[in-house]
Amino acid sequence: MSDRRVVVTGMGVVTPLGCTVETFWDNLIACKSGITPVDTFDCSQFDVRIGGACSDFDPTIVIDPKAARRMDRFSQMALLAAHEAVRQSGIDFNRVDAPRVGCIIGSGIGGIKELEDQYARLLQKGPGKVSAFTIPKLMVNAAAGNLSIAFGAKGPSQAVSTACASASNAVGDAMEMIRRNQADVILAGGSEAALTPLGLSAFAAMKALSTRNDDPAAASRPFDRGRDGFVLSEGAGVFVLEELSHAEKRGALILAEVAGFGSSADAEHLTQPHEDGEGAIQAMQAAIKDAHLSPQDIDYINAHGTATPLGDVAEACAINRVFGPAADRIAVSSTKSSIGHLLGASGAVELVASIMAIRGSVAPPTINLDDPDERCAVRHVANRPQDMRITRVISNSFGFGGHNACIVVSKFP
Repeated sequence: MSDRRVVVTGMGVVTPLGCTVETFWDNLIACKSGITPVDTFDCSQFDVRIGGACSDFDPTIVIDPKAARRMDRFSQMALLAAHEAVRQSGIDFNRVDAPRVGCIIGSGIGGIKELEDQYARLLQKGPGKVSAFTIPKLMVNAAAGNLSIAFGAKGPSQAVSTACASASNAVGDAMEMIRRNQADVILAGGSEAALTPLGLSAFAAMKALSTRNDDPAAASRPFDRGRDGFVLSEGAGVFVLEELSHAEKRGALILAEVAGFGSSADAEHLTQPHEDGEGAIQAMQAAIKDAHLSPQDIDYINAHGTATPLGDVAEACAINRVFGPAADRIAVSSTKSSIGHLLGASGAVELVASIMAIRGSVAPPTINLDDPDERCAVRHVANRPQDMRITRVISNSFGFGGHNACIVVSKFP
């Protein structure tokens, strides 16, 4: 059993509520919504015309414009979030051992915009006009590769693609690598930029999305009786994860400890969760056990909570099964009510919210929760934040393919 502990020393985000952690958190606690009509392309003929776009995202803040043109939007977002995380951590990569620094970035889809753009060029202009940068831009591992180049990280570098569990799996993998002494520092998280014509129309074809086009801010309604699907969004979240003694030696501010991780597979259906949340139960129990805790030690749950009819019920059932009588006192909320579903990036941004909840002693709300579904009977933080003592949080992420990933973060020290 390794005694190496893993801590968070930096965090960065790109979200529909803002492109810094401070702005994102302030807007989240203020109960604002980042869901708006889609205006980046013509979707007037689409069944769904709303989404969570990162409208104030500007990659040239940290990326040379020429270099930015050689990256898909999802890589650009990951790099901007990583720069914020590194800046907050205060780490100087010229003073650490580069082979001991890694990058693990998750994405469910990768460079879908580049794929769409280049396929259109192929059809309109022929094969000779397809960009030579197509593959380096669309590949799922492009974000991790670009981060390792930007920061000179020569340690473990890889991508994780487990749909909406991708970012949480990336953080879990990074934690395990640091525990096993394969690295001292890892940039970990997720990024997704699938709010595109193909992305929006494909999810709409599955009947997975809310069609509340006339009221975007009220469209994402986790656990509410009137929910009608999730809202497709984009964004990124990246952490500087560090071995505890490594962080202490350089005098880093420690934001939280990544105490446990658990994962599982439903092994039942590609797009529908087990109705009783069996896979979610296993993943939560594994994460709590890995953190050497018991269910009653958890104060707050940042739920996966997508606002799909089946998913929310399955997660609520799983929470009640795992926590039993303790579920009556554990606060539960879904930040997707405010920012929509960031797919492969969601777990990272929600983990940022979880850590901010610990540091601020406040549970963020599930907005639009006006008529709670009785089948989702948990202790909701409905429509307004709740001041409370929070020392340990579990953050849930569940993805198409039956992937389940749960992370426990704790107050430090």
